[in-house]
Amino acid sequence: MFEQRIEQHFIDSADLKYQSAQALSKPIAAAAQAVLDCVTNGGKVLACGNGGSAAYAQHFAAEFVGRFERERPELGAIALTTDTSILTAIANDYDYSVVFAKQVRALGQAGDVLLAISTSGNSANVLLAIEAAHERDMTVVALTGKSGGKMNAVLRETDVHVCVPHDRTARIQEVHLLALHCICDSVDHQLLGEQETKT
Repeated sequence: MFEQRIEQHFIDSADLKYQSAQALSKPIAAAAQAVLDCVTNGGKVLACGNGGSAAYAQHFAAEFVGRFERERPELGAIALTTDTSILTAIANDYDYSVVFAKQVRALGQAGDVLLAISTSGNSANVLLAIEAAHERDMTVVALTGKSGGKMNAVLRETDVHVCVPHDRTARIQEVHLLALHCICDSVDHQLLGEQETKT
C-alpha cells in the first residue's frame, strides 16, 4: 500500500542530493573551514533552529562534544535549543523571538561561530540570533532552503550560506543533515588525517 510512495521518497531524496552535490560542495567546504578555524583557535560553535532544525542543532553539538566517527579531543559546541529554563524564562519575560539572541549575547565571543538553521530562512528568532552574533564579531554558518528567505538580507560577506535548492521542508532537512555530517567529517579529516581502512 505504501511501498510506492516510500520508494518515491527515497528517489526524490537521492535525486536532490545528487543534483545539489556540485552546487553545495563549495559553501559546505567554506562552512567546514569556518568551523575548523573557530575550534582550532579555542572557539566554540553555538547552534540554533526550531523544530527539526533544533534537533539538528543538538545533533551537531553532540557530534562535536562527543565524536563523529572517530576518537578525537572534544570540540566546543553548544545547542541553544536545550535549556528549557532559559528558553521558557526568556520567552515568558521577553518574547520567543529573542530566545537565541540573548543566549548568543551571553555566551558568544569574537571568533566563535553561530550555526543558524532554518529551512525557510525566515525564522524570527534565528534572524535575531544572527544579528546578535554579528554584534559579537562571530561568523555565521547558515543552513537554509527554498530561496534563503530573509537570511539573504542579514548575512554578511564573511558568513557562509548553504541554501538547499528545494521547496519541500523534508527534502531540505535531509540535505541539511548530510551537510552537517560533511562539516564534521571535514573537520575530523583535517585534525586527524586520512582514516585507515580495514583490510
